[in-house]
Order: sequence, then C-alpha cells, then structure tokens
Amino acid sequence: MSHDQNLRHIGSKLKVKTTLQLCSMAVLAGCRVYLQSFRTKMGKLEGVYKLNEHSKSLHHVASNKLVYCRPARNGASRHSSSDAKSGEDLSVRYLDGEDSGIVVFGINRAKAKNAISKNLVNLMSEAVEKVKKNNKVRTVILCSLVPGIFCAGADLKERAKMHQSEVGPFVSKARALITELGNLPMPTIAAIDGAALGGGLEMALACDIRIASNCAKMGLVETKLAIIPGAGGTQRLPRAIGVALAKELIFAARVVDGVQARSLGLVSHAVEQNKCGDAAYLRALDLAREFNPQGPIAIRMAKLAINQGIEVDLATGLAIEEACYAQVIPTKDRLEGLTAFKEKRTPRFKGE
Repeated sequence: MSHDQNLRHIGSKLKVKTTLQLCSMAVLAGCRVYLQSFRTKMGKLEGVYKLNEHSKSLHHVASNKLVYCRPARNGASRHSSSDAKSGEDLSVRYLDGEDSGIVVFGINRAKAKNAISKNLVNLMSEAVEKVKKNNKVRTVILCSLVPGIFCAGADLKERAKMHQSEVGPFVSKARALITELGNLPMPTIAAIDGAALGGGLEMALACDIRIASNCAKMGLVETKLAIIPGAGGTQRLPRAIGVALAKELIFAARVVDGVQARSLGLVSHAVEQNKCGDAAYLRALDLAREFNPQGPIAIRMAKLAINQGIEVDLATGLAIEEACYAQVIPTKDRLEGLTAFKEKRTPRFKGE
C-alpha cells in the first residue's frame, strides 16, 4: 500500500470513529436536556377529575352523554358523566389514587364518528403539549368515548368545505400532531374498541402499543378516495408489519378485524369484546397499571433508546443505549431500587 493510500485508509477509519463518537455525544447531550426537562417541577395537575371509587354499577346520563355498564377498578372508568359534556370533542382525564400518573385521552365526536376535525386537532395538540411537560405522567391511553368507533379518519364533510389551499396546511397540522403524539416521552397505548380507519389508524400507529377488541375494524383506506395516507401511515405501517404486507393493505384499502390485526402484528393484543364495548380500554388500563410501579425515568430512557436505535445501524444503536443508560446511573430512583431490593420491599420511585 502506498503512503497516500495508507493515509486515506487511516483517514477513513478516523472519520467513521469520529462520526460514531459525535453521534454518541449528540445523543448524550439530548438525553441530558431531556432528563433536565423531565425533572423540572411542575405545578398542580390541571383538569383532574375526581372519580368516585364506590359509584353504582349502572349510570344513566343525559342523551348527549354515554351510558356505561360498570366502573373499572379504582373508579377508572372510561366513561363518566363529567367527561362527555356537550360540545367537547376531547376528554382529558388524569386518574388518581392507585392509578395516579395515568392520563386518558377520550375522543368524543359521536355525530361525526370521531372524525378528525380542525377543533379536534387543536384540542389534542394542547393536551399532548401539556402531558409532554408533566413529569408526573407515567402513561397516556388514547381511546374513544363513542361506542363502536375509535376514529373514522378525516372529517370529510369539513374537508369538502375547505378551499383547496386550506387542505395542505390542515393535513400538515394533523401530521404534526400525530408526530408529537409519537414523540411523547412516556408510554402511549391506543385502545381500539371500534373502527379505526385512515387517520384514526394513523393516530393509533403513532402510539407505542395498540390493543384492539376482536371485532374492531382497522385499515388505511385512503386509496379509495384517490389519495394516500398522509399522516404517517405509509411510514409507520411498514415498520409495524413489514413492507410487503403494508403495501398490500394500503394498495387494496383493506380493512381487517382485531384478530387479523393481531396475526399481522398490527396490534399487540386482541381481546374479546364485552357488553359495555370497552374491552380494549380495560386491557390498556391493566397494561398501564403494569407500567406504573416501574422507574419512570428508566421507562422514558428505554423508550428513547428504542425509538432512536431502531432507525440506525447496530453499532450506533448501542452507542445510543449507552448514552441513555448513563442518564439513569445518577438518579435517586436507581439507588432506591437497590435499597428496596436489599430490604426486600417494594421500591417507591419518584422520578428523580
């Protein structure tokens, strides 16, 4: 090898090494900023709904509100008379008691089959922004307060009234919302108890975990309208079920039920629907309760490492993992975990 070739070879190796080091340093810096934000003390939770743990098993509410059969454990029912006020497209509930740290986003546009409107996008954007900054939130559940429907996609009646120049900006805003939902630092669970079509499925795809009832219907059906999924569906569906299957479903505008979705890997769990129509929500709540006792900083760092690492090569992914791991070492929660293990008791993590 000539002197010049040798220098180029060494320079190439140094360039690769430097790139990996810079990547690791960038991720480490990002983790530090993220962790500092996570530790920032927040004010008291706003809009907390106090639920009665000893409520009766059957609640009748006004005609514009939902009727549900029974409260879930600890009063964490999906439907509540205080949730579905007239004119509200979105209910945001911060659960309390043993379920403190779980936040439920309930879509509530019964007449429009929970279709995505300008108002719903604005409300959800505000809700996402609030929980993103709240270090007390452990898990977010996205569900529907309308029986038999999760979200029918874009509000086509509203869309038809838009000028052509308005469509692009609205789709961009909806896409940005779904991206922000996907970027929330805490675990997110989509509880699909009814039809999730088009943009509705795209919202669910942005969540970390999807749970569906066996009779739920899911599909990206935009090609029926001579358009394509425009809020992340062409990117997230292939990552969830593989490229070939995603192409097949999108090209055919095919709709699958919960059982088929489970076999495809589109959802993690398919559950038997109950008489109340909230089986997926109840399973999501159980899953959130499994997350709740764990170290919140550790869970957030694990999510960050997975989400960033899955998009890069293994060597860079391992560097990302190392950077994220470094952020949990100095935490009080890690020391509490070791102490609790030594004392044979349940750890009390505070997110510090």
